[in-house]
Amino acid sequence: MEAGADAVMDLSTDGDLRSIRRRVLRAVPLPVGTVPVYEAAAGALRSRGAAVAMTVDDLFGAIRSHCEDGVDFFTVHCGITRETLRLLRRRRRVIPMVSRGGALIAGWMLYHDKENPLYEYFDRLLEVAREYDVTLSLGDGLRPGCIADATDTLQVDELVALGELVLRAREAGVQVMVEGPGHLPLDQIEANVVLAKRLTHGAPLYLLGPLVTDISPGYDHISAAIGRAIAAARGADFLCYVTPSEHLGLPAPQDVRAGVVAARIAAHAADLARGRPDAVRRDLAMARARNALDWERQIALAVDPAAARSRSGAISRDSPCTMCGEYCAMKLVNGFLELADREGPAGPGCVPPDHR
Repeated sequence: MEAGADAVMDLSTDGDLRSIRRRVLRAVPLPVGTVPVYEAAAGALRSRGAAVAMTVDDLFGAIRSHCEDGVDFFTVHCGITRETLRLLRRRRRVIPMVSRGGALIAGWMLYHDKENPLYEYFDRLLEVAREYDVTLSLGDGLRPGCIADATDTLQVDELVALGELVLRAREAGVQVMVEGPGHLPLDQIEANVVLAKRLTHGAPLYLLGPLVTDISPGYDHISAAIGRAIAAARGADFLCYVTPSEHLGLPAPQDVRAGVVAARIAAHAADLARGRPDAVRRDLAMARARNALDWERQIALAVDPAAARSRSGAISRDSPCTMCGEYCAMKLVNGFLELADREGPAGPGCVPPDHR
């Protein structure tokens, strides 16, 4: 929140999950999202020794519990069907699945040889969501987890299924958004956004990436920001942050901050590309403050004022930064323009007083 997040998710998988969720909801005034299958699987693991031992009632009990506690949206991996898993087994990916919730659902389906309960009993899910006015985030359990698997049959097959569920949710009066990929090379991002929007009937697209390369551990927040800026400029709607710890481990607080800021930069860049007046005004205000060497105004307009201030050193108002010093282009040119406006054309020996 301090870094400027617009929503928060509780993705806890261990401990007293309901207590954790309620503490998050009390502390956070922003929209809060969750993934109920985590709680259902964790409960089955504790009580019966295996996550796949969860029952359909366990899963829907967790969903209702999240709604009762007041979450605003939750992720449900409804688009993984028995046919999709048959495709997965026939057409082996480099990385079969990277979605944790999707893997829990797929594991349950394979173990019990049954249809995905979130797909089979989707009407039951809609009843609960409508009762509590909760938004469904239709998870992309088969999003590509590496560049080699991008835009494959499995990803598209799941999108087709999600598109059908979007229409059913709308008919039931339930708000719905669709989660997007994963890992995508730059040249496939625009096509993926257009395809996702087309197949899901224009539903809001919630991006979990896309990372534009697989080789950026430690800098995955940058890889994701590149992909998100392109995707959002082309029509994606909601961006999930990625931290520098992605693919490596749990993020520390400073990783969370870096990830949120990177996502906000990507979102703002996309807003500029889409011509949002507030974004255009903010960049123009920054440009004017920069030209005026107004450091306080620049810091206030920065996406992360604390980081900007920590790097500004001992700069005082009207003084150039230490990058160019007295050769500051803005200070030089503005000085010469001011002199020319006041005294007319000057000879080669005429220098503004500040630069003699």
